[in-house]
Amino acid sequence: MRGAMNARALGAVGLVFAILAGAAASGRAAVVHVSPGGSDDAAGTPERPLATLRAAVARLRAVGPGEERRIVVHGGDYFEAGCVLGPEDSGLQIEAAPGETPVLYGGRPITGWEEEEPGIWSAPLPAYGAGLAGVPGELLSGEWAVRWLLVEGESRPRARYPAEGRLEHQSRFDVRWMSSTGGGWQRKPTREELTTMKCRPGDIPEGFEPRNAEVTVYHMWDESVVGVAAWKPAEQRLVFSGPCGHPPGAFGVREYVIWNTREGLSEPGRWYHDRVRQRLVYRVRPGEDPRRMRIVAPTHFTILKLHGTRERPVERVIVRGLTFRATTVPLEAAGFAAARFDGALSLVNVRGVVLEGLRVDGVAGHGIDSRGLVEEVTVCGCEVAHCGAGGLYVGGDHVRLEKNRIHHIGRSYPSAVGIFRGGRDSVVARNELFECTYSAINYGGVGNAVVSNLIHRCMTVMHDGAAIYLFAATNCLVRGNVARDIPDTGGYGSSAYYLDERSQRCAVEGNLSVGVARPLHMHMATNNVVRNNVFLVEGNARLTFPRCRDFVMEGNVLYATGGIRVENVGGIARWERNLFFSGTGRCQWIRQENYRNRGETGAPGGVVLADPMFVDRARLDLRYREGSPAQALGLRPLDLGAAGPPGPRPGR
Repeated sequence: MRGAMNARALGAVGLVFAILAGAAASGRAAVVHVSPGGSDDAAGTPERPLATLRAAVARLRAVGPGEERRIVVHGGDYFEAGCVLGPEDSGLQIEAAPGETPVLYGGRPITGWEEEEPGIWSAPLPAYGAGLAGVPGELLSGEWAVRWLLVEGESRPRARYPAEGRLEHQSRFDVRWMSSTGGGWQRKPTREELTTMKCRPGDIPEGFEPRNAEVTVYHMWDESVVGVAAWKPAEQRLVFSGPCGHPPGAFGVREYVIWNTREGLSEPGRWYHDRVRQRLVYRVRPGEDPRRMRIVAPTHFTILKLHGTRERPVERVIVRGLTFRATTVPLEAAGFAAARFDGALSLVNVRGVVLEGLRVDGVAGHGIDSRGLVEEVTVCGCEVAHCGAGGLYVGGDHVRLEKNRIHHIGRSYPSAVGIFRGGRDSVVARNELFECTYSAINYGGVGNAVVSNLIHRCMTVMHDGAAIYLFAATNCLVRGNVARDIPDTGGYGSSAYYLDERSQRCAVEGNLSVGVARPLHMHMATNNVVRNNVFLVEGNARLTFPRCRDFVMEGNVLYATGGIRVENVGGIARWERNLFFSGTGRCQWIRQENYRNRGETGAPGGVVLADPMFVDRARLDLRYREGSPAQALGLRPLDLGAAGPPGPRPGR
């Protein structure tokens, strides 16, 4: 055996020298090819490719730091494909072969399916470590706890109880929230308040198995997903295996859902992990036979990780044209925006990295995530879809997130955001985002530009967010964006454009809002400009500025078929050339003090109440007809042709 291993090692060394010699002789880059049908003992040529990305990276580490190194990944499926790049891999290029679609999975196919009863099948989960040799441990979940499932490449819903809607619990937590800046709860919650929940009699079914169950406890702008340590039927009380982020009942929200139990297997296509029997259970759709289908369960938190240090970051890596699928997440309350989770692609201490033309689809965590030192990173032309948590969580200094499509985000963790993090002197431009359960873009920081993005159907579950939300932003620009068709699901509401606590010296200008009842919500923000925007509202419209001061409202057009209500008029220091129209003729100008209304005042100077006379509002032809008062005010129609990425827009 030792002789065979030595021969294999010598063969690998010989292949490295062959790659080096070929590159040196030709003056070209050192190139290694990878294919699902290859072998990690092969030469790495197009005719004799390697089998794994890990082997290709290891092969090219022998190339000198000044040499160009490239990995060409051919089409097909790569299972349990986890790979880590370190500082020694700086300058590496990883790209799909032209015209081919390589798919890297952070999981494995499940086999051995048997029908337990009509329509319900199960399969044993193999020993967790089997087949994981060579996968870096930092990428792995460490146990079989299936929280995401792909069936024939499609993300399938987990067993859910109740099948629709939510259950209502009876726990209360009436402590005052002091704002994030103010330190959170007026009194710190106790451990018991964070780890127990009182249920209504009859809501928990008799056959409930706590060892399988996980519970989503909903709050206002986030949620907690926790396991169940015990069910105490005499007390009608659930005891959680870990603490919630907020106590059940906080903010007056008393809703929850139970996942991963037999009772939730109520409709075809749903599944659960029976941890008592260590089997995966699936209720088939009509015509399905799991024995003839590819069903993939994740084993990885992350598939491709670029992991440097602050002193020695990973630099100048390019990843282009790959598809990533199937990751899992740990069981924990992941906090605001589910920010504690990792991404299918993870960037830790990097500089000058380019991610282009990638697709991330069907993952339990985030699509792409960054942490630590992140400088001069570009993510362009990527699609991130069907994620349990967020989309692009990439922020830092001089970051560019451009021409990406982000959709169907927050499937398991509805507080997740489409584009999130923030930083300094970064650009978020020409992205399209839709079907997001919370805010589409949350990108605070200093000197950032959020421009020409197309956003629709966000805020479908959570509250107190917006199409574009900035927290503690300074000198940031929000320009030329389109936000449309955003529902108000109650609670603290939803908005199109929202500057939150400590935001200052920002400009919100040249944006369009369509079908959003509260186009503007500004909270505890100072010295910002809202200029040359158009807000179209079917029904009553609200513009709200609680605890704000020194705003400028200039050149904005607000058209509402119902009434108009502006709250905290005193937060605006100057009104100039604004044009408002109410279909009912009712406009309210509310004075406020610390969230409390102090009566109405008259319309401020700088607001003209008249019909702007659009050419065709229903078709969004927002040019002004001859004689429009907008022309007299010097207002020009918006030019929003650049909003969103180029090409067809399937989300519309």
